[in-house]
Amino acid sequence: METTIFIFLLFLGIVLISHVEARAPFACNPKHSGTRGYPFCNTKLPVADRVKDLIGRLTLQEKVALLVDNAAAIPRLGIQDYEWWSEALHGVSDVGPGTKFGGRFRGATSFPQVITTASSFNASLWEEIGRVVSDEARAMYNGGAGGLTYWSPNVNILRDPRWGRGQETPGEDPMLAGKYAAMYVRGLQGTDGERLKVAASCKHYTAYDLDNWSGVDRFHFNAQVTKQDIVDTFDVPFRECVMEGKVASVMCSYNQVNGIPTCADPRLLRGTIRGAWRLNGYIVSDCDSVGVFYSNQHYTSTPEEAAADAIKAGLDLDCGPFLGIHTEEAIKKGLLTEADVDSALTNTLTVQMRLGMFDGPPSAQPYGHLGPADVCSPAHQDLALEAARQGIVLLKNHGDGPTLPLSRIRHRTVAVIGPNSDVTVTMIGNYAGIACGYTTPVQGIERYAKVIHQEGCANVGCNDDRQFGAAVTAAAQADATILVMGLDQSIEAEFRDRTGLLLPGRQQELVSKVAAASRGPTVLVLMSGGPVDVSFAKNDPRVSAIVWAGYPGQAGGQAIADVLFGTTNPGGKLPMTWYPQEYLENLPMTNMAMRSGKDYPGRTYRFYEGPVVYPFGYGLSYTHFTHTIADAPLEVVVPLDGHRRTNASADGKAIRVTHARCNQLSLSVQVDVKNHGARDGAHTILVYSRPPGGGQWAPRKQLVAFEKVHVPAGSQQRVSVHIHVCKYLSVVDKSGIRRIPLGDHSIHIGAAIHSVSLKPQTLGVIKS
Repeated sequence: METTIFIFLLFLGIVLISHVEARAPFACNPKHSGTRGYPFCNTKLPVADRVKDLIGRLTLQEKVALLVDNAAAIPRLGIQDYEWWSEALHGVSDVGPGTKFGGRFRGATSFPQVITTASSFNASLWEEIGRVVSDEARAMYNGGAGGLTYWSPNVNILRDPRWGRGQETPGEDPMLAGKYAAMYVRGLQGTDGERLKVAASCKHYTAYDLDNWSGVDRFHFNAQVTKQDIVDTFDVPFRECVMEGKVASVMCSYNQVNGIPTCADPRLLRGTIRGAWRLNGYIVSDCDSVGVFYSNQHYTSTPEEAAADAIKAGLDLDCGPFLGIHTEEAIKKGLLTEADVDSALTNTLTVQMRLGMFDGPPSAQPYGHLGPADVCSPAHQDLALEAARQGIVLLKNHGDGPTLPLSRIRHRTVAVIGPNSDVTVTMIGNYAGIACGYTTPVQGIERYAKVIHQEGCANVGCNDDRQFGAAVTAAAQADATILVMGLDQSIEAEFRDRTGLLLPGRQQELVSKVAAASRGPTVLVLMSGGPVDVSFAKNDPRVSAIVWAGYPGQAGGQAIADVLFGTTNPGGKLPMTWYPQEYLENLPMTNMAMRSGKDYPGRTYRFYEGPVVYPFGYGLSYTHFTHTIADAPLEVVVPLDGHRRTNASADGKAIRVTHARCNQLSLSVQVDVKNHGARDGAHTILVYSRPPGGGQWAPRKQLVAFEKVHVPAGSQQRVSVHIHVCKYLSVVDKSGIRRIPLGDHSIHIGAAIHSVSLKPQTLGVIKS
């Protein structure tokens, strides 16, 4: 018997190993006798030496063939072809050609869309999702179904609520987006020093947030942006991605910034990304960006000039064929040197070396054990469900009781109505792959109650009322009504910006008619990436609760049901402002100004002071939390870095950040969070500051820290909040210089307010 078991286990082990070893080595195959002695295959040598050796063995033609995403094989050196383009925005995706589903990899865990995950305000969750996604990515690479270079995450600022790709981003706040970027990248890449699990890429650099609006598209758009807004808003997430997340790549965007294509601007690429931020990795173009600035923007007279401008600006890799076609001719014409190409290849090959692609068989490497069993595993799917639960935001909860959570005893029969009530792929948003499986809202709610299901509209366009009657009848028969409405990729998507903020078509009419007929309470559930003006429902007493689910991922239906019936106590907060439709009047998407002006209202909660439907950071719970500042300093001394002076701004005294000793300059605040209710709950502590002085170069307030804390019913938790003074208590002046305002900073945590005075190390003042 023991022998039989041993033979079976041995056979099973051989099968499992064969699955993991399905991919032949990318390079340095021990079976390739010709490369055994090459230094670039010697793992004991420093990576820089190995890369230098490899580049020295390449012909010019071979080098040029490595400048594009579908890099050619070099058979004489035992190097396979490689597709750089893969995507992992919120799960391994097949949007890029580098990943193929099928066979042993029929799908991958599809987490909530980024905007939903961001609303959890849970940094450890973001890192854990990244870790799981990279487990699945490595498993697919080992099985020959994927690459190791992922052009994710998207960390652009959601500046305008109409942007079709706002769903891909962590929202409107630079601090939030930067923290998300750093944590998700850490999860993807791992924290093993120079070794990379996968290589992430933060995109799209910079001031990129318009796809196709009113006849202006991203291929032709010239974003006119002030130095102040670049430094203060648009660059912040990318800086954090590089400097804190240690990302292996940054992608430049299609648009121009102040007349120069981002992929041809040496100040942005060499000067900022690689110079000031010290990128340890490669810079890649958005797909066909180099061709776009030649053909669409007519930035250069010849394609060779375009190739030369891009590479000399600091571009290392072209997603597309352009550099592969025109670089050699650019060298022949004297526009570029072979040394320029070597510099670009040094950056890309270094990343491949750090990924272990020149270290022999994948199975012999640290992540070589990962295989098909590590994709769509129960634990990974459980995390997708938990992420969806944490991302759901409760916006309204009125009525007797209040309405939510629903009762399994009093609400035995539930009418589930709406075009998003039984959807699957809608829940995973864009840049998604093939999910492991789906739980739709109807399926999730069926686990709690008997469901009467009616779509009400054929789709989210809701162009007619032919199905309204059946929906109204269902609501009149049920103990409670749940309307699952909102948007999908037909309304907001890449290359599809919205024209307005209202629910599409006749959705509003359907909601109002159903609410009026409903025998029990009516709950409105919204799926969307961008904000929706639902003022009508907010103000309608017959709509007693509103829930925003974003695009909640493969398990979204289960998460929605768990929140509605109280298995989960909602704790999500909005990562963007929900504006009224009137906000858009006379506000073109092409106006990039963040701060308000004579004829425009300002953008995001940091600079807009007008009416909102729901503010940034808003979200209710089934319990009640209060904050008390238990301990915080009244004064913080800012030490100067060899400059025995302070600089004065136009609005008051301020120290240049570059003149302060910023290392470990942190403000620590102790916050007591009390749960006054009868339900356990997770609560997000949002910490804002109002700087002294104000004026045109300071935001009205800004997020400076956040923490997620779980507080049992009736208990209290003390939380330490640390605020990095130079990063988060600083502001940017009109010249793009970041300064620390001196004087009293007002720290806001819920209803609690604390004033802390920042003082310089010395009092001598020299005006700058």
